[in-house]
Amino acid sequence: MDRKNITPQGATARILVEFLEVAVTSIVFLKGVYPPEAFERRRYMNVVVHRARHPELSSYIHSVTSGLLPFIQKGLVERVAVIFYDKKQVPVERFIFKLTVNQTYHSKVEENDLEFALRAFLIKLTVTKPLTKTLPTGSQWEVTAYFRALPEESSSNEAHLWIPTDAKQWLQPPRITPIKSMSSEPLKVQLYLEHPSPSEPKNFEEQG
Repeated sequence: MDRKNITPQGATARILVEFLEVAVTSIVFLKGVYPPEAFERRRYMNVVVHRARHPELSSYIHSVTSGLLPFIQKGLVERVAVIFYDKKQVPVERFIFKLTVNQTYHSKVEENDLEFALRAFLIKLTVTKPLTKTLPTGSQWEVTAYFRALPEESSSNEAHLWIPTDAKQWLQPPRITPIKSMSSEPLKVQLYLEHPSPSEPKNFEEQG
């Protein structure tokens, strides 16, 4: 794509999608779903991060984040969640990225400033482990996107890559722990953790 003709929303979406790929990988590494040797160290935005060595894992994270590009650019994506489940497909923990791309912004995007702001999220993630839960044996995970509106027909090809989740949901509002937020036009990002409420029924995974 010609960088000279790219819109502010397009430039922002490109940077954000690249960041999300690194951030999702960092979260999966943080949670210890796979052994440490399944990852390799690299530098991104002048921060030491991790990249998946296994081709299938790397491909999944890349495809699921890059597939969001046209929807983020149009402001359709409200949240991107990395969700960890127990063996009964009940959510144990959710890392939520809440996204807002200003669709009325028409100035040139200061990419260095945007990358510097996003860099702080990666630094914060490296010290987030004490806020998280230990995953039970047999845990699984997935990336889920929440859309503000259904994609238009012109986006149907990309939309078909996404399927509705069939995972169980909590019955009570979750307990939220803020991790990091930023507001740097034309992008706003909030990262927070969601855990089951203490009043969540302990046996709700057996209901329905």
